[in-house]
Amino acid sequence: MHIKIGKKKIEVEVANTFWKRLKGFLFVLEPIQTGLCFPHCRSIHTYLMCQPIDVVMTDKDYTILYLYPKLKSEKIIFPKRKVYYSFELPVGCCEKLKVGDKLTVLENEKKEPDK
Repeated sequence: MHIKIGKKKIEVEVANTFWKRLKGFLFVLEPIQTGLCFPHCRSIHTYLMCQPIDVVMTDKDYTILYLYPKLKSEKIIFPKRKVYYSFELPVGCCEKLKVGDKLTVLENEKKEPDK
């Protein structure tokens, strides 16, 4: 999956397994260039993260409900009402977004096999 913010297209991996959700961006030392999407996630923490992230929380229709730019390590976002998806993104992604906007989500297109 990808999300489009302005002219920038960011690759986002869906954290749909226990291990992906557990690990997230913990202990990642290299600069974060991609994002993570956590379905059915109303709260997050940034303990044991080595760098700040932008957090975008949306409803099922990808309407932005909450923005947390440059969220540093050792922070907790307590459960928020009506949130369905939580996106952890590289720093700077929240600059062009505002609450109430609809996040542009591009599902991966399946390529047709060559005949």
